[in-house]
Amino acid sequence: MKNSLKDLTMKRTSLDFDAGWIALGLLALTLSFTLVVSGCGPKAFTKGEYDDPSRVELLDDKYNEADMQQMADTIIKAMVACPYVANAPKPPVVIVERVQNKTEEHIDTQSLTDKIRTSLIKTGKVRFVNKQERETLDEEYKYNAGGNVSGPTQKKGGSQIGADYIMSGALATNIQEVGNDKFIYYKLTMNLTNMETSTIDCTDEKELRKKYRKRSIGM
Repeated sequence: MKNSLKDLTMKRTSLDFDAGWIALGLLALTLSFTLVVSGCGPKAFTKGEYDDPSRVELLDDKYNEADMQQMADTIIKAMVACPYVANAPKPPVVIVERVQNKTEEHIDTQSLTDKIRTSLIKTGKVRFVNKQERETLDEEYKYNAGGNVSGPTQKKGGSQIGADYIMSGALATNIQEVGNDKFIYYKLTMNLTNMETSTIDCTDEKELRKKYRKRSIGM
């Protein structure tokens, strides 16, 4: 009887020991699965820092801010140096049209247009008419004339300055792929058209060509 109880106790101890190891194994498996799942879960950009916008970073084969900066700088220098602008008795007044996008990419040409206009204004060599706000100005003239504004501060129509030039342009591209190499060519052309004579008094263009090489992307 004593031997039976001893054997039973030993078997129970062995089962408890085995059960403990099984429990530890299941716990380790659960932790490993949790780590794998969390590693494959959704990720987000949660930590950042300021970067230098003038530094060239070719992260992909698309038009980027470095391209826009180079193009804008070239056009600005050319327009300011143009004899019709540089030798004008007073800064010419210009209407700016949005740069046409003749590429196959989705490019924010409004940002390019705004950058050129802003930089030209800062030179003090050119003044711009705000064409986009003409409807708002008409509404304000009507509001002023309706007796809503005190006499000394009323603004009336008829005093706007007529433009001397229209600034317009287009961004075009050409793409060539040869084997694993890809060449992307951009050309921005900008013109200043005289409002009275319809002649193009100032023009310039900026060309860029970038080369990319196809590589395998690992998982």
